[in-house]
Amino acid sequence: MNQHLFILTGTSRGMGAAMALQLLSGSNRLLCIARHDNPALAERASQTGASLTQWKLDLCEAGAVAQQLGNWLAQQDHQSLDSVTLVNNAGVILGVAPLHAVPAQDLSQSLRIGLEAPLLLTSAFLRATRPWRAARRVLNISSGLGRRPMASQAAYCAAKAGMDHFTRCLALEEALQANGATVCSLAPGVIDTDMQTHLRDSAPADFPDQPTFASLRANGQLSSPAQAAQRVLAWLERPDFGAEAVADIRG
Repeated sequence: MNQHLFILTGTSRGMGAAMALQLLSGSNRLLCIARHDNPALAERASQTGASLTQWKLDLCEAGAVAQQLGNWLAQQDHQSLDSVTLVNNAGVILGVAPLHAVPAQDLSQSLRIGLEAPLLLTSAFLRATRPWRAARRVLNISSGLGRRPMASQAAYCAAKAGMDHFTRCLALEEALQANGATVCSLAPGVIDTDMQTHLRDSAPADFPDQPTFASLRANGQLSSPAQAAQRVLAWLERPDFGAEAVADIRG
């Protein structure tokens, strides 16, 4: 039986939780990193016999989390693995307001979770798995807002734009390595998550695009987390995964 190891961040809710649920099977081993445990994942793992490890960690402390990940990977029996995949999914919108009105702590936390953590986790992942024979993949969950500016979303847009560009750089680096990782920064489309609710409920005076986000739900244009997860995981399994370092699920 083919064996695959997946490391996912942001699995306590939303699309991250949906991806983890869909990946739980007997042939997969999952390490999930989030601020909160996900009881539904634990229940599914017990039902399917899948291997699940959950770390309850704050990605604001990305350096410590990355070190723990590197140490954990060094202890794994990787000889039977066909692939190992890091999915940097976690992200956060803490301030929906013009930049001058967002507390400095919220700006810092947005960038730590949305950009610093993916950088450090990816570095630790690549370093630890460099000698492995398994195919290595990095999937960064980006956003259309990393490619399109939006008022009152400076930190989130900056984090996603940074994620896109570090993925482009990483693709060039890994192309020069033996068994280099295939990498992609993928925008998953608009999804009906708590983040969307937060944007819809914002005051239009603070967030000029609030009516647009409200209309997305009213017009049925939002994917469910499960639907989005299914499409993202299908993209991950494409034979040409990584051919585009930066991509959009909507083409």
